[in-house]
Amino acid sequence: MNILMMTNTYRPHVGGVARSVEAFTEEFRRQGHRVLVVAPRFDHAHDNENGLLRVPAIQNFNGSDLSVRVAIPGLLAGKIAAFAPDVVHAHHPFLMGDAALRVAIARNLPLVFTHHTMWECYTHYVPGDSAVMKRFVIALATGYANLCDCVIAPSSSILDVLISRSVSSPIATIPTGIRVEQFATGDGAAFRERTGIPKKAFIVGHVGRLTEEKNLPFLVRAVSRFVADDPNRCFVVVGGGPMRTQIEAMFDDYGLADRLFAVGRLEGKPLSDAYAAFDVFAFASKTETQGLVLVEAMAAGAPVVALNAPGVREVLHNGRNGLMVDIEETGAFAAALRWICTRSPQQRKLLSEHARQTAWEFTLDRCAAQTLKMYRSVIHINQAKNAGDSLWEHAMRRLNAEWMVWSARAKAGAEALSAANH
Repeated sequence: MNILMMTNTYRPHVGGVARSVEAFTEEFRRQGHRVLVVAPRFDHAHDNENGLLRVPAIQNFNGSDLSVRVAIPGLLAGKIAAFAPDVVHAHHPFLMGDAALRVAIARNLPLVFTHHTMWECYTHYVPGDSAVMKRFVIALATGYANLCDCVIAPSSSILDVLISRSVSSPIATIPTGIRVEQFATGDGAAFRERTGIPKKAFIVGHVGRLTEEKNLPFLVRAVSRFVADDPNRCFVVVGGGPMRTQIEAMFDDYGLADRLFAVGRLEGKPLSDAYAAFDVFAFASKTETQGLVLVEAMAAGAPVVALNAPGVREVLHNGRNGLMVDIEETGAFAAALRWICTRSPQQRKLLSEHARQTAWEFTLDRCAAQTLKMYRSVIHINQAKNAGDSLWEHAMRRLNAEWMVWSARAKAGAEALSAANH
């Protein structure tokens, strides 16, 4: 099968969407399928990577760490035609998503869309952020989903959201899997030694982009409250982003600067080692579509404390592999961390074992198999529906592609403005 992946973000950017695209791409290729990834050009990215087509992009859009594609008509057509895709998979509902829709319609191919992101939680990156803007991006993503042959929800929580927003296209609930064995073999002792953390210190760990939408000020307040109770407790933050300096300043204000270890971005073995060093993984984001980092932490045996939110409920089983905090209150979150810390060695070992068991439910090969099965289904349905199309029908599809892109935007804008006036 020839699979065309089109995404607004890809390596070397570190984020959930980029990691999902890369993970599935590697697994599909491992199973013998061809994959072409079309993504914006990032600084320090290699343009000659096999199976990867980079397109010109504006770097660090509006202070974010994302690239925004610069449209160049005809740039993609020849290379995509040579690849001869069987299915088009879009990972965003705009920019490269628009290009994916055009390709799918023009070439009479099925279009799959993964709803990775709660876009209304990211409008602060756009000038003129407002309630109208939030409604616009919701309507835009919903309209795009309804133009697709199948929509992938990374979790059952997002399935419920899509249904509530009147997505009428078929929806498949398929999470992004992980290579469990990679995260199960980290060397926590080596990480502690490299970082200068005592062997017996209790580590609260966090991994992720350090950005506004991750609810980090709340997390820092809650963790610092827990850490302050005992000099043998510390907080390890893995990741980069604009909020790193604010996190460091907050710990400094609390007089706990020596208990914070902000180690920057890690990948591969160093990341696995960090997870293995954690005694508990702390997570406060309410904007996730899937708790991928929670599964990675569990694969390393770390129980999780997290707010009750989409992407968390599917993996965190209260009292079994961690604790889910129902109210966003620092005392309640700190108490949950304290509960993990004060379990007996046998109880903490059981929490760790249950965490590892949960991670094995999200293996990459299992999730890739579900996705491939869905691809085959939409390809079969599309072929049966469009057998025997004429050249005239082919030309009309190209015109229809442009009409659908622009009409979806117009409809989203009208819906947002209408809601604002009521």
